[in-house]
Amino acid sequence: MSEHFMIDKDKQQKLQNIILKLHQGASVAEVKKEFATLIQGVSAAEVAQMEQALIDNGMPVEEIQHLCEVHVEVFKASLDKEKISSKVPGHPVQTMLDENKAARARLRALKKAVLAWRFGLGQKEQVLAALDDMSKIIVHYTRKENQLFPYLEKKEFTGPSRVMWGKHDEIRALFKEAHSKVEQNDKSAISSLHPLAGKISRMIFMEEHILIPEAVRRLSDEEWAHIRIGEDAIGFAWIRPGAVYDAYLVLAGAVTAKPQPAAVSSASSAEPAAGAAPASTTHQATSAVSPGAVPQTSPVPASDLVELATGKVPVGLLSAALATMPVDISIVDAQDKVVYYSDSPDRIFPRSPAVIGRAVQNCHPQKSVATVNRILDAFRKKEKTSARFWLEMGGRFILIEYRALYDAAGAYIGTLEFSQDLTELRALQGQRRLLDWD
Repeated sequence: MSEHFMIDKDKQQKLQNIILKLHQGASVAEVKKEFATLIQGVSAAEVAQMEQALIDNGMPVEEIQHLCEVHVEVFKASLDKEKISSKVPGHPVQTMLDENKAARARLRALKKAVLAWRFGLGQKEQVLAALDDMSKIIVHYTRKENQLFPYLEKKEFTGPSRVMWGKHDEIRALFKEAHSKVEQNDKSAISSLHPLAGKISRMIFMEEHILIPEAVRRLSDEEWAHIRIGEDAIGFAWIRPGAVYDAYLVLAGAVTAKPQPAAVSSASSAEPAAGAAPASTTHQATSAVSPGAVPQTSPVPASDLVELATGKVPVGLLSAALATMPVDISIVDAQDKVVYYSDSPDRIFPRSPAVIGRAVQNCHPQKSVATVNRILDAFRKKEKTSARFWLEMGGRFILIEYRALYDAAGAYIGTLEFSQDLTELRALQGQRRLLDWD
């Protein structure tokens, strides 16, 4: 599906010079004319390809981010006339477009609430409500980061995942800043709200006129179907995808049946988890028995057992146990590829099937990549064997740890990442020796 443009080296150098001017403090207005002259007769897709070439040749992604604002200013007049081919309801592209439509309506509501608050015609509570509603767009960004970007990376088109993620984080930071100031009834929050609304508007534009057209051009029908299958793990902003598009029908030749979710249940669950595997493939087969009777079990086939250093565990039981642990787990192999994540219902940080096989560096915002690489490098050299971070997020105290993994001979084989919400544990005092179920 990928097509490659012939990159004009002279234009690439001029583009680099424009980026450097922006880095040195030039305004969008100052470089807009120069940029417009440079890209005369060039499509947005070709400019995206030029930027990709700059990244591949070592240009820091943070520098490319400076150009995003110029994109919108220069391309807006011509690209506003273009229309994305509509997709059937439920297709990932259509879902993104529907969410953007909902976002535009909420942007108008937010601007109206801010204006009323500014002139004493409204209350801060109305601004907070509009701000909280608008912030649901973060789910839209998270789904791009975890579902769409991995498939573009497989096409060696890494610019969007590196550059746009940085712009997403700018928006996240502005949401946090604005919310804090409005809560304090500080009307200087307006200075944060205006840039926030502008950045969201420009992101919508870049999605609909650069990202989505590029993704449609590069990705196959099967890849879009896989993207759709993994979307539910992340969630949606304001809307639910339509039901006309059936990803499993698209994959009818490659997927014989809809995959069933792992049998995940807590120890206190009275009912089997929805979609649990048939009893013959789990750790025991249960026949009809009277209440209180001990269920009859049948031997587990050897092919269903995972042999570990200290025991053999049925694969269904192991999967359920890992997903029930009160921590988020991810395993990265020696090549820095994600090979596993625990799919618990209460994950702190979102994950979806698209992460499997993805470079762990691409699973983090660009500003964190240097830290990730430093940790992995130290683990390989055995300079360090663990790294620990903690943060407060949404009123919760989150612990994040990385542990190096070595084989019996001491060779580095990967990294274990786990995150845990310690909010309740930090509040524990005294002791509890008796069961408190009554």
